[in-house]
Amino acid sequence: MTRPIVGILCNRILVNDRYPVHEGGTMVSEAVAKVSGCMPILIPTDPEFTNVAEVLELCDGFLLPGGRPNVHPSEYGAEETPAHGTFDRGRDAISLPLIRACVERGQPFMGICRGFQEVNVAMGGSLHPEIRDLPGRRNHRMPTEGTLADGFTNRHTVSLTPGGRFARIFGADQVVTNSLHGQGVDIPGPRIVVDGRAEDGTVEAIYVRDAPGFTYSVQWHPEWQADQDAVSRPLFEAFGAAVKDWAMARNGMTQVA
Repeated sequence: MTRPIVGILCNRILVNDRYPVHEGGTMVSEAVAKVSGCMPILIPTDPEFTNVAEVLELCDGFLLPGGRPNVHPSEYGAEETPAHGTFDRGRDAISLPLIRACVERGQPFMGICRGFQEVNVAMGGSLHPEIRDLPGRRNHRMPTEGTLADGFTNRHTVSLTPGGRFARIFGADQVVTNSLHGQGVDIPGPRIVVDGRAEDGTVEAIYVRDAPGFTYSVQWHPEWQADQDAVSRPLFEAFGAAVKDWAMARNGMTQVA
């Protein structure tokens, strides 16, 4: 049986500071394939090559991953400053209308890190350019030294709404996660439900209110060892189930108990 297709939005980077590529992290594809049970495909995020209408028909669901470039502040009514870092305007041009279209269609997506921030911006929210500069906030960035595993080590607790959507997925009101981001949610969009926060108040888990489909998004990186982690695995399993349901409904199929 053909697996449902999950489109993974790419980031535009320069290899060796000279060769432009669209890239996607291997661990994201691995989590989609091994835990969600779907076929991962990379979507080049540039309106010269890709348009939202076509990818909506091509894919059954979408994974909005992290990435070093940030959402451009003009997308949420702010002025660009050095604190906002680097940008990927091609990804902005694809991801933001794609999110809004998925919300209205009920087509499932999951946002991770930058993708989490994109969901908030797409739904009318704004971002802090640098969380660690805010009073009382910790440094949520990846450590500059150590191995890759050190960088993805779980570093803080996320408190979830008791009995809320994320708590039901994880079977707990608190989970321990990694932390690898500089920016974060400032003002949640009007339809954004904040369902989890770190100890310092940083928003870590959201979904879109009254959306007919799966819109769960997290600020941390659940793709790291997703098949082994007690928090990551149920999240990717729930996402995969939603994508499969969408694919079956689109194909006029019903699930056999």
